[in-house]
Amino acid sequence: MEVTNEELDRAIWRKATRSGDNGNCLEVAPLSGGQVGIRDTEAPGQAPYVVSASVWAAFIDGAKKGEFDF
Repeated sequence: MEVTNEELDRAIWRKATRSGDNGNCLEVAPLSGGQVGIRDTEAPGQAPYVVSASVWAAFIDGAKKGEFDF
């Protein structure tokens, strides 16, 4: 399912509550069809990445398990 620019404009973007005010953050927004939009806080005008619900769920699961820790 393709997300329209209108839907992206109306999306409710949020970032993690623990992120600072330095602008080095990502924002996410729930979209139609269970998709999730992901964008750079410093460049909200650029086209976001849009991923399926299953991709988002796999990412969150990996993050919770520490798979992305350095």
